[in-house]
Amino acid sequence: MSYFITTPIYYVNDAPHIGHAYTTIACDIVSRYNKIDDDDTFFLTGTDEHGQKVEKAALMQKKNPQDFVNEMSKNFRDLIPFLGCEINDFIRTTEQRHINAAQALWKKLDENNQIYLSNYEGWYSVRDEAFYQESELQKIDGKFFTEDGSPVEWIKEESYFFKLSEWQDKLIEYYEQYQRPIYPETRYNEVLSFVKGGLKDLSISRTTFRWGVPVPNNKNHVMYVWIDALCNYLTAIGYPDTNNSNFKKYWPGVHVVGKDILRFHAVYWPAFLMAADLEPPKKIFAHGWWTNEGQKISKSLGNVIDPYEIINEYGLDQIRYFLFREVPFGKDGNFSKQSIATRVNADLSNTYGNLIQRICTFVVKNCESKIMPSNNLTEEDKALEEAIESSVISYRYNMGEMNLDSSLKGIMVLLNEANAYVDSQAPWKLKTTDPDRMKVVLYMVLNIIIKSSIMLYPFIPQSAEKALSYFNISKDKISFNNFSLLIKNEIKINNPEPLFPRFEL
Repeated sequence: MSYFITTPIYYVNDAPHIGHAYTTIACDIVSRYNKIDDDDTFFLTGTDEHGQKVEKAALMQKKNPQDFVNEMSKNFRDLIPFLGCEINDFIRTTEQRHINAAQALWKKLDENNQIYLSNYEGWYSVRDEAFYQESELQKIDGKFFTEDGSPVEWIKEESYFFKLSEWQDKLIEYYEQYQRPIYPETRYNEVLSFVKGGLKDLSISRTTFRWGVPVPNNKNHVMYVWIDALCNYLTAIGYPDTNNSNFKKYWPGVHVVGKDILRFHAVYWPAFLMAADLEPPKKIFAHGWWTNEGQKISKSLGNVIDPYEIINEYGLDQIRYFLFREVPFGKDGNFSKQSIATRVNADLSNTYGNLIQRICTFVVKNCESKIMPSNNLTEEDKALEEAIESSVISYRYNMGEMNLDSSLKGIMVLLNEANAYVDSQAPWKLKTTDPDRMKVVLYMVLNIIIKSSIMLYPFIPQSAEKALSYFNISKDKISFNNFSLLIKNEIKINNPEPLFPRFEL
């Protein structure tokens, strides 16, 4: 099977922050999971480099827009390996391949009689690159603002329009019959309600600035940034050549986005695609926002979280784990250093790392660094075997549904069962009273450690890979297709090193 997952392309008017890291890591986790599930997986990210906001930011720095976006895009690209993410492509909307694809999409919509020229008059937010109805705005001191405080301005200009209003019924059909493509459910209900409330045709070009993809056959217009930006998902897999192998293999894809841009991805984008005779996305997942120590993150408050700083302070895998264990994926969460230390100490240092350390060290010292498989299982052993099976089934379901926090909770439940089993069986006592039974106990626990490490691999790849190396298991051997619940071969152990030092609270 094939699997295509994308982040939104990130707007280059400022430096990357923890929100960008969160989305990119989420996609990396899902991508890694699908790879070890033996899917042919394509992971795309990139930068959105056109629009009035970018043009203004470049002018403020006295740079031409292309030089400005070249510098800013590099910041986002350089962050990817630092986050431990493995991508297949990095798309930039100023690349010629993308300009060609966006113009081809425009032409297809035009050929299908989905675009017309008229005049636009209404409220526009430069910061959001979005148009708003007055009912969506709040009035403060005689001026209008969006819900999140973005100022809007009244604009009137000639514009091309997309016939969005004609796609209301088709969109509802897509939502209701395409296995509920929008996640989580609260966002699905929100989008469905919005569309059922009625759609108006959408302005898709601008004439008041020049930094954008030129509209075919009318150089006075540039494409509205969203029709340009959204097309990136097609560009990376070879559009407009829909017969090429990548396009046939990977489309339709899965989009992971912040909740603030859900409407563009769940309403406008599927409508563009269907109007261009293309399939709509397979799934659109909208995640929540982070606060910092209980406060909304903003430059004006000076509390923007720099991913480089926080990862250098706490460790890459520690932050990757914390971000997806602390809150349900899809809901808002609070980022605090106290919470990071508490979570890492409890789960990674104690429950996982300490179990590995004490069991592997014990095997190395008392069993010549190896344990043989056993069929002499007691009822308690068989119950533990069932717990492993149940945990794996639950994990695979949750990963498929992008319930990332539930996946991690399930792993920790299994590891806690393993710790309780060790305490009750007391292999250090069995060493002298019943050495054969001791080896069975160690065999059962090592199975859980290995299975848990494989399940943790998408989340904490460096640490899980190191843990698996203690059992002479390499990354390229990880696969769910040969994921037997109890290992049938001899388990050889290398001397372990501590994986997760505790943080002082």
